[in-house]
Amino acid sequence: MTVELEGLLEIGDRIAGWARDGEQIEAVVVHSRDTEIRAYEGEVEQLSSAETQGVGIRVVRDQRIGFAYAGSLDDDVLGETLDDARDNAGFGTIDEFVGLAEPDGVPIADLDLFRDELAGFPTDKKVELAIALERAARAVDPRISVVESADYVDSTAEGAVVTSTGIRAAARETAAYVTASVLAADGDETQTGFGFSVGRGPSDIDIDVAAADAARRATRMLGATKPASARMTIVLDPWVSAMLIGIIASTLSGESVLKGRSPFADRVGEQIGSNLLTLVDDPTNPKAFTATQTDGEGLATRRTALIEGGVLRGFLHNTYTARRLGTRSTGSAVRGFKSTPSAGARAVSLLPGSATQAELVTAVGDGLLVQSVQGLHSGVNPVSGDFSTGAEGLRIAGGEVGAPHREFTIASTLQRILHDVVAVGGDVEWLPMSAAGVSLVVNDVTVSGV
Repeated sequence: MTVELEGLLEIGDRIAGWARDGEQIEAVVVHSRDTEIRAYEGEVEQLSSAETQGVGIRVVRDQRIGFAYAGSLDDDVLGETLDDARDNAGFGTIDEFVGLAEPDGVPIADLDLFRDELAGFPTDKKVELAIALERAARAVDPRISVVESADYVDSTAEGAVVTSTGIRAAARETAAYVTASVLAADGDETQTGFGFSVGRGPSDIDIDVAAADAARRATRMLGATKPASARMTIVLDPWVSAMLIGIIASTLSGESVLKGRSPFADRVGEQIGSNLLTLVDDPTNPKAFTATQTDGEGLATRRTALIEGGVLRGFLHNTYTARRLGTRSTGSAVRGFKSTPSAGARAVSLLPGSATQAELVTAVGDGLLVQSVQGLHSGVNPVSGDFSTGAEGLRIAGGEVGAPHREFTIASTLQRILHDVVAVGGDVEWLPMSAAGVSLVVNDVTVSGV
């Protein structure tokens, strides 16, 4: 345990120790540092560095809950914030299910999510990475006419959760990534592409990979046309499947079920997808960019199977949704110190197959490789599962990737897509989001072009 974490725990201990008879108190105490740098034409265009510390306090009394937060850890502020939370509890609605988390016996995983190198990595070196990324992206292909952005981002987060009900947990983690957005030109035509590299610290980042990926995505779209409208087999690139998986996972939370925003409510134990699909949320997987040891209520995170062989096994829960639905928390409370916990996925992924994307394309024969989508989140109806989104990608003909296509839409439902998956690739990509991507082959999808 570091000195920093001990200090955060001690603050939490003091706050939880102020609990009165018949009262529960929870303190979430955090300290974080974040850096964002953007390079443009060999110079720093934007640079921000922020340090945040704060506390969020929940008070439960007489089946009412109150919450307050402050962006300071000063002693007088702690007391004032607790007083505000107590006052707010007096105005709360009576709810028999409210209450703080209690120890559930699940051990906290021993994860290596912190890199000391980040604390000692100077800002000028971070700037050099952003500028080097821009330079590398320009050099990949002569058709790259503009590097629209070359960004370096990192974060260090340390936090503790202490409650009067016996929770006392602390964890720390670091993360860093670079991302490039480029413009490829051929005559009067231009196309965009992006690439990235993620890790726990600067030494994990590969700017050449990010640059090459951005250039490839942009240049291979040159000459793109609208495809003919048809129902066809599509291959989702890992970047696209990650977004889709994240949306599906969001409908598999207890909170979505309680709010009537899940098309899968009341279907536990039913076959809701292809038997090739096993979907898990596992924040204890250190490969996940969003891996973490404890959830927003201080419980140990754990591997939770949501779908196994196409069968819905359950939902993600925090303490409240679990009590409402008569089950146990899955350690899936998600929050910042400025908010109360919701229930959601941390690091969701599909159990991969073994085929490469090239092998999947060969097996498909004729179809469409979808490399990016626009407005997927806004295009999904979380109640019905219907969705329609703009997309671009590459034609698959004779088992090979061919002509580029753009300005088309793909439409289906979440329920149908799950059933129509016919192959899962082995090319798992952990991305700077709460879902991992993998190449996914889906049959009979409506593609609307010309």
